[in-house]
Amino acid sequence: MTERLRVCFAAPGHTLLSTAGSVRNILSTAEALSESADVTLAFRHIAEPIRSAQFRVEEILPSEGDRALRDDVAARGLNPLSHFSYMSTLRDYARRTAGAYDVVFEKGWRLSGYLSHAFAAHGVKSVLIENDARVWNEPVRTPRAGVKFLAHSAAQAVAGYCSRRSDAIAAETEQLKAALVAARRIAPERITVVPLGVDHSVFHPRDMQEARSELGLAADATVLLYVGGMDQYHNLSPLLEALREHAPARLELHLVGDGEYRHRYEQLALGLPIKIVFHGQVPHRRVPLHIAAADVCLAPYHTSGFYQGEVAFSTLKIPEYMACERPVISVPSGNIRALITDGVTGLLFNNDVAAWSACLARMPSRERLAAMGRLAGPAVEHLNWKATAGKYLDLATSIDRTARARAQGDILGAGSGEHRNKESA
Repeated sequence: MTERLRVCFAAPGHTLLSTAGSVRNILSTAEALSESADVTLAFRHIAEPIRSAQFRVEEILPSEGDRALRDDVAARGLNPLSHFSYMSTLRDYARRTAGAYDVVFEKGWRLSGYLSHAFAAHGVKSVLIENDARVWNEPVRTPRAGVKFLAHSAAQAVAGYCSRRSDAIAAETEQLKAALVAARRIAPERITVVPLGVDHSVFHPRDMQEARSELGLAADATVLLYVGGMDQYHNLSPLLEALREHAPARLELHLVGDGEYRHRYEQLALGLPIKIVFHGQVPHRRVPLHIAAADVCLAPYHTSGFYQGEVAFSTLKIPEYMACERPVISVPSGNIRALITDGVTGLLFNNDVAAWSACLARMPSRERLAAMGRLAGPAVEHLNWKATAGKYLDLATSIDRTARARAQGDILGAGSGEHRNKESA
């Protein structure tokens, strides 16, 4: 290897769009990685060009029209023929660029490990950075659902095959590690748990009233805030339905983000007796302003969307909320239990209508919520992107040492064999 590791941090299933949580994760990691390595980011598409003196950014598949504007996982919803075509594109990308890199960090996606497998054919080592163990959680009652199930099963078969052949795997949580072992039959010793970080230069305490003044929010309102995707992993419906029965005075609900379920939530919000604002996507730099204006932040996960009903990935929004000294309402599942202490730094309960109704009926005072927020900040001080990047680099270094030792052993073995042959001759 060169003195500075040449890293390709590839996100083959993602579009570069800074409002996507997974993309912010990648960009933050890349900045930290660049302190010790030469980093190139490779996205499926680029919808929002980013110039950085710290790393290069390139596009695996040139964008075509509106397709580049798709948020988060860019391969979601593509038909099998599109997947086959893209797999060919990935093999070609690996062939063209393999000589430029010492190691590939592949961000998990629908076909996790496929790009790493393509690079391996050209002698490039890989670390699969996995953030999900995708499971099927829909009934198969129609031909269309059956086709989707078959496509899902085929994709997971590919992901399992390629994952098992990656040189190393990083999982965000212990729960995700267990899910990967069970779902993809990966040997547990090949998976290292590496928590995600928090950018404390961006997410830190700010004055609430100054934030509310800038956003035009009432100074005396109790503000609930949700930031993130409106998709299968997050479920705001129980809260909206509970608000029909219990709507505390001066309560406001603000929703930052977008997704396929937004229309459903807008319909549920019609006629509710409190102020509800759908802000849509906002620039990443303004997200901390919205958090600062809130009394309490929400992470209402839909647990049935995860393996065995446990939230397996590292929930980026929760530590970011907490770093801003805001308490968080979420579900008692997976790694969330390690982040939030119920009744101390937030509230944990099942994401259903009955539980939300009970919460709304006994909503803590704004003073109590502020006190919980002050305890939330110190609870996530230890999470940072430099530590995350350092562990990824440790995995890459370990792979290199193992490869060198194996190569040296092969050389010595060949030499010993030659010596023995000469002796016998």
